[in-house]
Amino acid sequence: MAIFSNITGASRSLRVLARLLSYPDALLRADLDDMRQALLTECAVPAARLVELEALISALQRGNSLDNEAEYVEVFDRGRATSLHLFEHVHGDSRERGPAMIDLTQTYEKAGLFLGPNEMPDYLPVVLEFVSTQPPQEARSFLSEMAHIFNAIFNALQQRNSPYASVLGALLELSGEKAHPVKVIQDEPLDDTWEEPVVFDGCSSKGQIKPDQPQPIHFVKTAAARTTASASAGATS
Repeated sequence: MAIFSNITGASRSLRVLARLLSYPDALLRADLDDMRQALLTECAVPAARLVELEALISALQRGNSLDNEAEYVEVFDRGRATSLHLFEHVHGDSRERGPAMIDLTQTYEKAGLFLGPNEMPDYLPVVLEFVSTQPPQEARSFLSEMAHIFNAIFNALQQRNSPYASVLGALLELSGEKAHPVKVIQDEPLDDTWEEPVVFDGCSSKGQIKPDQPQPIHFVKTAAARTTASASAGATS
């Protein structure tokens, strides 16, 4: 991610939260002491939440590195409810996702932030890197537009008893919002999602009948897309 030197307001805290949501590799673990100190020095995050973030940082420092990495993958890469790709919660797999990605990338570029070839613009750590470069009022406004997504991920992480929930809780508080309960849509098991159809027995393994029989087509809009579609404009502004 890009390196910025102009850090004001809650910018250091936002950058720390972005790093805490990144893959816990050796480079991140080497920076944890500095990240802890930055949170304590800036005092942008409420004291109660700082205690939780301290516990997460300590767990990443003292825990087995392989276990920490495996837990990260299990929490963030094996389901939509806790995905750190924000447009997953807004657009799902719809066609609107592509244009939203382009718009967000252009917003970054106008501010002087150019992404690497493997960085997705809606990846939350990347979003927070951008927000950290904005003046305090604009940063807070940008965060508040995404607060409903933060809250959804926060609830999903809490349901999993994940210490990473503290990071989303801190983001909610920095946006000026408070966490509130929402219904968490259970993720479909990956084994079911990725199950391959039997060879020459139809083109789908779910509800599929024989290929020589009529096969109705159903267009189904996901519940996640229904509940968040009304907020899509705010998330891409």
